[in-house]
Amino acid sequence: MPHLTLQVTPNVSVPHEESLLKSLNKALWDTGHFGKPTDIKARIVPLETFLVGVEDDEQTNGMVYANLKMMAGRDIATRNQLAELLMTTIEEQLSAEQSGRAALQVCVEVEELSAVYHKKMLGS
Repeated sequence: MPHLTLQVTPNVSVPHEESLLKSLNKALWDTGHFGKPTDIKARIVPLETFLVGVEDDEQTNGMVYANLKMMAGRDIATRNQLAELLMTTIEEQLSAEQSGRAALQVCVEVEELSAVYHKKMLGS
C-alpha cells in the first residue's frame, strides 16, 4: 500500500496534475513491486507559503518534494531504485513545462510506514 505525496511550490507549473500522478503511479506499478494497481495512492499537496534561501530574488527557485511511504520489507537497493524512478518521471513530466519560470529542484524520499499502520476499506 504505497502512498505518494508530492508537495509543490506555487511557482512550479504543473499543467495536468492528474496526468502527472497517473504517470507516477504507472511507473511504480510497472516495477512489479506492488500487489495491485489500486494499492498505489498518490496526491499533490500545493504549498501556499514557502521560502527558498533568505533573499527575495531567491524565490524564483521552485521545488517538488516527493515522499513515498511503503510497507516495511524492501531493501535499500529497491528503495533507491524507486526513488530514482520517481525522480526521473517527475523530471520528464515537468522540466519542459517550466520554460524558465522557475529553477526547479526535485527531491524524493522513500521510507517505510510505521509498524503501527491500519487501513480498512469502507463500502465497496
